[in-house]
Amino acid sequence: MSGYCDIAPGHPLHGPYHDHEYGFPQREEAVLFERLLLEINQAGLSWETMLRKRDGFRAAYSGFDVDRVARYGERDRARLLADPGIIRNRLKVEAAIHNARIIQQLRDTHGGFAAWLDAHHPLPKAEWVKLFKKTFRFTGGEITGEFLMSLGYLPGAHRQDCPAYRRAAKQRPPWMAAAGH
Repeated sequence: MSGYCDIAPGHPLHGPYHDHEYGFPQREEAVLFERLLLEINQAGLSWETMLRKRDGFRAAYSGFDVDRVARYGERDRARLLADPGIIRNRLKVEAAIHNARIIQQLRDTHGGFAAWLDAHHPLPKAEWVKLFKKTFRFTGGEITGEFLMSLGYLPGAHRQDCPAYRRAAKQRPPWMAAAGH
């Protein structure tokens, strides 16, 4: 995504995300869930739209608290589908709730979402996509690839001459550790 390194710096929304989040490893469950939820909701839309609606998503989805979202029922579904601060798409709302429940299960089977990711790393992108499709809802190739790249599980978030590449590299993203860098 070398083009992102050209357009994002200095942009009010893309800049901070590019400079301090994109391609940087994360472990916190709420952060991982947020990224998955935003990537799913971005399908068919621009990433800038997602960054503009990020606070709306945070409010609508209980601060990305997996346990709270996993308990959402019909009243919550109706609330989300009426909320102009997010993407009002029934399949995406259902995926968020379902995926929160899956993340809860990953705590029991692997010790958490980050540990589940680590247990399967490194995989080639095609294998990640198969695993995500089998495990989560609404996670095709583009969504899975961007999710993993945004968290440092797949390379390519930044060009090597990008200052953000050097900052992310200092945190030893999983792809870099696996490649022996």
